[in-house]
Amino acid sequence: MATIRDVAREAGVSIATVSRVFNDSSLVSEPTVRNVREVASRLNYWPNGVARSLITSRTHALGVLLPDMYGEFFSDVIRGLDTAARQHGFHLLVSSSHADSEALSDALRSMSGRVDGMVVMAPDVDAPGAIKGFSVHCPVVLLNPGQEVDECDTISVANSEGASDMVRHLLGLGHRRIAIVRGPSRNLDAEQRLHGYRAALREAGIPHEPGLELQGDFTEPSGYEAAAELARMPGRPTAVFVANDHMAIGVLSGLLDSGVSVPNDVAVVGFDDIAMSRYTSPPLTTVRVNTTLLGERAVELLMRSRRSANPDVKQHEVLPTSLAVRSSCGSRPRRGGEPLRWRREKTLPASIE
Repeated sequence: MATIRDVAREAGVSIATVSRVFNDSSLVSEPTVRNVREVASRLNYWPNGVARSLITSRTHALGVLLPDMYGEFFSDVIRGLDTAARQHGFHLLVSSSHADSEALSDALRSMSGRVDGMVVMAPDVDAPGAIKGFSVHCPVVLLNPGQEVDECDTISVANSEGASDMVRHLLGLGHRRIAIVRGPSRNLDAEQRLHGYRAALREAGIPHEPGLELQGDFTEPSGYEAAAELARMPGRPTAVFVANDHMAIGVLSGLLDSGVSVPNDVAVVGFDDIAMSRYTSPPLTTVRVNTTLLGERAVELLMRSRRSANPDVKQHEVLPTSLAVRSSCGSRPRRGGEPLRWRREKTLPASIE
């Protein structure tokens, strides 16, 4: 295995120059950089990353903690994170914290000292408190924290607004009994989408009916079970807003198996606009979220924090949503798949009582 001495001798430069090249020093001319890297590639030389990080206090790695890595939503977020990270010369270390605050703390400790920054999606309502202590030692960007966290940059999806927009769309189609399949309890995304559902019905003067709020857990099986419950309801609702697309796919399948026609008997809509939603039968109307952009913006916020002369000043961004109208709601899809855009509320609630 080639050493740094071998590269320096072959390239006709000092060992210090080779070290500067691989530490991205501005003191080395571009021709020398090209020469050293060509020689290193030819000799199959790999710099010692551990030693280099001890010298530079940089690992050229970003940590990513997600509550899960199953499904298209998380794969799209990771794609956006990876694309942006590579543009800045960083690689990702990705782990799952399973949304539990204790597991999250363990995962953060395991990443400590190994990364130059962290992107964390932790939808549990207690998670921000577990992250605050870690952010003192390492820049952290929170995805969808449900609230502004003073110690961290944050980027959120407009969950409440997107849910309200979708329910308003159903109201505009004439529906008055609109059910919801909500996400898991104590999940901030789920709570915000529930808030948006309730807000739109309240705005329309429609009384709150707790019996129309069915519990789910963001998985297809829970959507399937909710569909069976919907099919058995006396005075069945004419529409159902499902808090994510994975559950909505389960709802479509469950209603089909129960002999309920979509959208003739019940209109079904979802949230996220995962790729599969275009290919369900019927194609799923859903709230469109640019999840790849969510990942890209998280990395850009992290890079800004690392370069900032005043890193204590934090930024809090909200990623807007739009409506992807397809056949499952009984509304004719817009020409060219153009999303609908609606007015936005100004606030995002942190929790639901």
